[in-house]
Amino acid sequence: MDQPTVPFVVFGYGSLIFKPPPHVISRVPGYLKGYVRRFAQRSPDHRGTEESPGRVVTLIHQEDWNEFSPSDPFPDTDIVWDPVYGGEVRGLLDIREAAGYTLEEVDVYGVGPAGEEVVVAHKAQVYVGRKDNPAFVADESLEDIATVIWRSIGPSGPNKDYLYHLGAAIRELAPESHDSHLSVLESLCREWDQERLLN
Repeated sequence: MDQPTVPFVVFGYGSLIFKPPPHVISRVPGYLKGYVRRFAQRSPDHRGTEESPGRVVTLIHQEDWNEFSPSDPFPDTDIVWDPVYGGEVRGLLDIREAAGYTLEEVDVYGVGPAGEEVVVAHKAQVYVGRKDNPAFVADESLEDIATVIWRSIGPSGPNKDYLYHLGAAIRELAPESHDSHLSVLESLCREWDQERLLN
């Protein structure tokens, strides 16, 4: 006899948006409170190598990120909207998010029919980067981060493709959101792409 399944709900803020795991049954735009999304996670396994790690996004608690805010021109000015994914994929995600992420439970917020703030998912799972994890990187300028992203390539492809796919997916799924950190990095990398084409 099959056991009843319980939906596994996870908040996706990076590659889970444009490359969801299998068995997704729904997605809902939503946002978190008290976190920032930053390209502050080394990627030695997907978007870079051990010798030259790329950068991927991580969520970090706002109070932890405040230590690094002097080097961040956008410390907490944006509301970051992303989709929630459901499915029985915890095991796959634990492998995929193994490099320095900690699993937490959070409420995900959205906007109700009358424009009011509502909780769209209670106790969703989210993989958060902690400042003490070995892959965490902080205190890099936006230009330094963009340079690493633009140059890095790993088994999952060019690091800048990750950035471009993430930007495109967010614009499609939650056009009302704005992530200044992401936008500046994307603009810098696209500018360098254009310069390379012209040279």
